[in-house]
Amino acid sequence: MNTVQPIRDPQKIKLVKQNLRKRNSRDWFLFNMGINTGLRISDLLPLRVGDVRNQTHIIIKEKKTGKAKRFPINYSLKELIESYTFDMEERDFLFPSNKTDLPIQRGQAYKILNQAAAEAGLSEIGTHTMRKTFGYFYYKQTKDVAMLQKIFGHSAPSITLRYIGIEQEQMDESLFNFSL
Repeated sequence: MNTVQPIRDPQKIKLVKQNLRKRNSRDWFLFNMGINTGLRISDLLPLRVGDVRNQTHIIIKEKKTGKAKRFPINYSLKELIESYTFDMEERDFLFPSNKTDLPIQRGQAYKILNQAAAEAGLSEIGTHTMRKTFGYFYYKQTKDVAMLQKIFGHSAPSITLRYIGIEQEQMDESLFNFSL
């Protein structure tokens, strides 16, 4: 079974951003929003400009859980939002389809991310990679698994650590030099 992984290497993240930026600003912005908020793709895609521009928080009802979620927009994300949406209307979708008046679909987002990741030499990538990458780096910076568990809405710290690939990483490291 192939499990989608976080992107653990900051240089690879930079490369994926560059690959997406070459294509278009929508795809680049989607990746940036995903890795900086940890929101699920199903919660990102329906967002409109008015949901994020000049806001202090992204306020949504999570599609998967039905729970209300309030996520702060930090300074760097605020700058990204302002520059990306400067010529857009409040009612516009943040990630509009080129073919319809609707946002891109999950399958399209998957193709976009997978192609940019493959060009960066990455595999085991999907739309959840953005959420897992957010979680991985949040944990690496803070070591606060309890807070990350709350952010993700997981029922136990062990689930969160497995989800972001820390559990596997720790097992790999412990077994790498082990031999009998």
